[in-house]
Amino acid sequence: MNKYLLAKGYNGVSLWPFIVLKHPSLKNDPVFLNHERIHLKQQQELLIVGFYIWYGLEYFYRLYQYKHRFLAYRNISFEREAYANEGNLEYCKNRRSWNFYKYIHKILK
Repeated sequence: MNKYLLAKGYNGVSLWPFIVLKHPSLKNDPVFLNHERIHLKQQQELLIVGFYIWYGLEYFYRLYQYKHRFLAYRNISFEREAYANEGNLEYCKNRRSWNFYKYIHKILK
């Protein structure tokens, strides 16, 4: 069922308070799970609904900016923070609130 919920090319999604996985084997991938846990922290900070609104608005802004879906997705501040820190398994414990904000103006090409 989860393979039908997730778009092609995506292995999981954080939907407060759950992490939905495309494949059960991803339960054993600490880096992937950490990436999704970072999103849960972001969602919590923005009272969940605020996260989804900001995410959607920023995606469309980045899509206009880059004119490429993948570049737009990778340049969303929430994704920038999660990808930059997914390998640090202690990140969620030590992360400062609203830390995604410092990734808004950084550019990835």
